Amino acid sequence: MNGPVIVGAGPAGLTAGYLFAARGARPLVLESENQVGGLAKTVVRDGYRFDLGGHRFFTRAADVERLWREVLGDELLLRPRLSRIYWNGRFLDYPLTAREVIRKLGPVELSRSLASYAVATLSPRQREDTLEDWISNRFGRRLFELFFRTYTEKVWGVPASELRAEWGAQRIQALSFGNAARDALRRRNGAFHRNAGRSLIRRFHYPRYGPGQMWEAMADEIARHDGEIRLGSPVERLWVEGERVRAVEADGETIACDQVVSSMPLRALVAASEPRPPSDVIEAAQGLRYRDFLTVALVLEGGDPFPDNWVYVHDAGVRVGRIQNYRSWSPWMVPRPDRASVGLEYFCFEGDELWSMDDASLIELAAGELRSLGLAPAARVERGWVVRVPKAYPVYDARYAERLATIRRWLDRIEGLQQVGRNGLHRYNNSDHSMLTAMMAVENLCDGVGHDLWTVNADAVYHEAPARVEQPYRRAPETPAMSEPV
Repeated sequence: MNGPVIVGAGPAGLTAGYLFAARGARPLVLESENQVGGLAKTVVRDGYRFDLGGHRFFTRAADVERLWREVLGDELLLRPRLSRIYWNGRFLDYPLTAREVIRKLGPVELSRSLASYAVATLSPRQREDTLEDWISNRFGRRLFELFFRTYTEKVWGVPASELRAEWGAQRIQALSFGNAARDALRRRNGAFHRNAGRSLIRRFHYPRYGPGQMWEAMADEIARHDGEIRLGSPVERLWVEGERVRAVEADGETIACDQVVSSMPLRALVAASEPRPPSDVIEAAQGLRYRDFLTVALVLEGGDPFPDNWVYVHDAGVRVGRIQNYRSWSPWMVPRPDRASVGLEYFCFEGDELWSMDDASLIELAAGELRSLGLAPAARVERGWVVRVPKAYPVYDARYAERLATIRRWLDRIEGLQQVGRNGLHRYNNSDHSMLTAMMAVENLCDGVGHDLWTVNADAVYHEAPARVEQPYRRAPETPAMSEPV
């Protein structure tokens, strides 16, 4: 048998390859695209660097942070965080704070929101099946309509009543609206209750030249330890024999192996498996849904249009959902001091009208929306590029959990196969969670540890709350020790 095969060269796949290589296992990494990094790659055009989605390096898993430090060292910068919501022609702090909401709503809307919040508190919805239920119970129906519905439905392309509550539990921080509103109405000179919501992290790490720098450095280390990375090599078949993985097929070559770490989308994995999985597994996989998106990167004459790292656009009058300011992530992302570089993100489904629009029309649309939002006149736009990102977000619809359970029952019987990463587990993981699943997968295959990768990031706790440590992970003794994080 050959060494382990890793399917996908994103954060999860490269982490697995890096750790296998450190053990002397000589991994083979197969990547369908012509660049490493997956959803977290950095695209470069004429010296301008684009992060597709904004990938902050923040984690509560100490081993993940140690790995970042080991790979990049001083190239991992510490950056200030500023992000806001653009709503009703105004900027509001993000995450939403009760102080800011009260200050910006005005007395009439504040009274409506308070009444709605009181109703939600006294008579909450008994079932929290949907994202709409989950948000309305915690914030009140009025705040849901004001701040959450437009952006959520812009991102997902379906009503919030069709999305599962689990997404809210994972991604949205609680807002102590009631306490702060009561304090404000008591005119306590702006003093807020001691239990008012805590802000998220105010600083984060970020590679000097964008997130792709991390994954490119990992790829170099894999090659240095006699591993191999093949770009432009999508996996076409996964061969299973006697409920054990035996080979993968890529570029017409059948590669014998008994250990596979896969980050390919579950829908694609099931379709590629031989012999064919049971019909209920195939049906479940075909029913999994994904949301795609595209970035229109614009170069603007003059300075940055806003100081934020990114802005969420909760304005129903434009199609853009989020805007990145690349210089605020790292000054090294923008090659000229007299130019600004921004990325307008549009959420869509592959093949729909937005996805199929030609690049010139998308650049014109983005420039026009910057103007209509009052962020930059179209005349400042010097040039632009479009990057499309398929299967960026797994959709948590009404049947996704049932479908995952069906697929997992089949996967759990296949020895030597570990599913990792966002699309490999159909879970809305950040890069650190994806890396953590890869760390655990390597231990499972090499040390027989038995980590349950499906439980990573499954708890209902906001990603950045400075509370307890995430899933425990212990590095195998065979792996070289890493330096402590700064």
